[in-house]
Amino acid sequence: MSDLSAWQKPAVIQAALAKPRVAVVGLSANELRASNFVGYYLLRNGYTVVPVNPREEEIFGLTCYPSVEAIPEPVDVVDVFRDPSAVPDIAAEAVAAGARYLWLQFGVISPEGVAIAEAGGMDCIVDRCIKIEHARYRGRMHWLGFNTEQISAQRGKA
Repeated sequence: MSDLSAWQKPAVIQAALAKPRVAVVGLSANELRASNFVGYYLLRNGYTVVPVNPREEEIFGLTCYPSVEAIPEPVDVVDVFRDPSAVPDIAAEAVAAGARYLWLQFGVISPEGVAIAEAGGMDCIVDRCIKIEHARYRGRMHWLGFNTEQISAQRGKA
């Protein structure tokens, strides 16, 4: 597909968000990295996060795998925080693993990777953040990125 908007269909995004098992490729142990923040957010919101990073053994107390193909259990969504040049190989691994969705984060745009995933029967979400989309569709946006379960227009006392 050449039209990015075709990869942003709300029904596809919502269906992907309904899947509980997410492999986060490029998940960093560094708390200052976006992948770490997103992975932590997903854990706090009930998802099973499967870290994928060949440089780490464990993140969030979870076993970290060197690749998608090394994950012993099936995953639903493969969320990618890698350079676009790495996406075609990741997409091929995701297809082989039987994942249903390939989610490419902001700036991760790989038409070749998307073509591989779609040819393998996967749906793709491109240039979107899974955390932001979760907050948009589930109503859990807060400036810290967490659901406070409180709605208020009052400012806190100084």
